[in-house]
Amino acid sequence: MKSKVSEMEGGGNGDLSIDTLNLNALPQDCIATIISFTSPRDACRLSIVSTIFKLAAESDAVWESFLPSQYQALIPSSLSFSSKKELYLSLCENPVLIEGGRKSFWLEKVSGKKCYMLSPKDLYIEWVNTPTYWRWVSIPEARFEEVPELLSVCWFEIRGKISISRLSPMTLYKAYLVFKVHDVYGFDYYPVNLSVGLVGTDGSMRTAYLDPEHVLTEQQSTLVEDEMLPKARVDGWLEVELGEFFNEGCIDDGELEMTAIEIDGGNWKGGLIFQGIEIRAVTPNLCDSNLGLDS
Repeated sequence: MKSKVSEMEGGGNGDLSIDTLNLNALPQDCIATIISFTSPRDACRLSIVSTIFKLAAESDAVWESFLPSQYQALIPSSLSFSSKKELYLSLCENPVLIEGGRKSFWLEKVSGKKCYMLSPKDLYIEWVNTPTYWRWVSIPEARFEEVPELLSVCWFEIRGKISISRLSPMTLYKAYLVFKVHDVYGFDYYPVNLSVGLVGTDGSMRTAYLDPEHVLTEQQSTLVEDEMLPKARVDGWLEVELGEFFNEGCIDDGELEMTAIEIDGGNWKGGLIFQGIEIRAVTPNLCDSNLGLDS
């Protein structure tokens, strides 16, 4: 791989200066250091340049730079990996439980940004420990040991918080309420009020119907653009977006709060099973965004 810079000097005197740099002549560890300042996607793209670039781009030095600090504490002692790239891909594809199973953690595959899911036991859920209104169940498709099933409430309120210092800096995040329906009722009358923002601020606010069978009226469709319906996920659960937050990385001592509240209607509602609140990094929607990361 060569880089050339040509410049005519002397007002047409014919003096031509050509500088040539053969990047393949650089030491492998030097190339690896340069690549470590890029991204996982860029590393995979650069690995097809030449043999020495492939060796550098797949080295442990490069892929360790894409792992979060203190990543060793996230890996169960029973697991072993042949390379840091294999470890990185495992953290992207197989979320790990942290903090005694109260949170789930993984990496966004293209960028390496940190993502989380707050378990129901890491959330504030009104009346969740009152058996008349909620019950804790264990289901095989759940990420956590126990999840709450909503039996019947008229005051629906879920709140979650996470420290800003846990999030990747200069990253756009979106938060989602993840749930299943089980004979759902009462959620088609009034939308749920959703918000995401720093504690003490208004943040972004929107509304959504949690009943996937709810049909918006013509008036609702034209006048209330923010109202949404749940969307199906590849893991079989449903999700509804709570809002988004851009972490500039300027503060480390604040908390991001996410809420889902419906208390205006006063009607009884139930029939939902909640997996948790997911906070995931957003990356540009590029057609080749997974280039090389599946191998």
